[in-house]
Amino acid sequence: MPDAGPPGRFWLPTRKILTFHGLGMPGPHVDAAERPYWVDEPAFAAAIERAAADPDVEITFDDGNLSDLSVALPRLLEAGLTARFFVLAGRIGRPGYLAASDLAALHRAGMTIGSHGADHVDWRRATDAALRRELHDARRAIEDALGTAVTEASIPFGAFDARVLGALAGAGYRRVYSSSGGLAGAGAWLVPRNTVRADRPAAAVLDRLAGWRARTASAIRNPLRAWKHGLPPWAPPPINRGTAGRGR
Repeated sequence: MPDAGPPGRFWLPTRKILTFHGLGMPGPHVDAAERPYWVDEPAFAAAIERAAADPDVEITFDDGNLSDLSVALPRLLEAGLTARFFVLAGRIGRPGYLAASDLAALHRAGMTIGSHGADHVDWRRATDAALRRELHDARRAIEDALGTAVTEASIPFGAFDARVLGALAGAGYRRVYSSSGGLAGAGAWLVPRNTVRADRPAAAVLDRLAGWRARTASAIRNPLRAWKHGLPPWAPPPINRGTAGRGR
């Protein structure tokens, strides 16, 4: 993962980051609001082909559905790709979701595991105590399953404000992934992603991100988005977890 550097490194960002949730047929554990975000296996296979052919395409997953292991991992390994998996700590081991041993298996396979919080709630509306559970306690639970540090997070619903971003920086997360859309710069701290759904296939998303117009728009929009929420235009150094506290 490249570290933040001078602003020139961020001009015309090129990273096309896709977000998936579940793959295949959603099981009974999936509520109605989440079902549109499930993508069938042929559509995911097509996305893998695009990613294998384009080094600027990155793949991430939210929620920690069991299909991350049963469907996504074999396809990724076959294509020689890696991905990021952002897990809901409160769902670890529940029916239809990854168990602690599954997280360890993904990690051993070379995948990056991050936190998606504890309970899939809107962090903007969380009390200070609830936000600490989402950012600190959830990370601890995931780290206990992995046996290694968790340094990245993705924001549920892509919903954030200055307070949420400040809490994430204070918790020491090195990268924070949103669902804001567009292309990402090489060393961005607040990283925009693009959600893939059953009615919004990866091919359509990637086609929309192609070309210099999309790069120019993202180069302008990303710093403005950061400034709007009280961040420097480029990656702020996260506070050391040792001084910020880990909620343990």
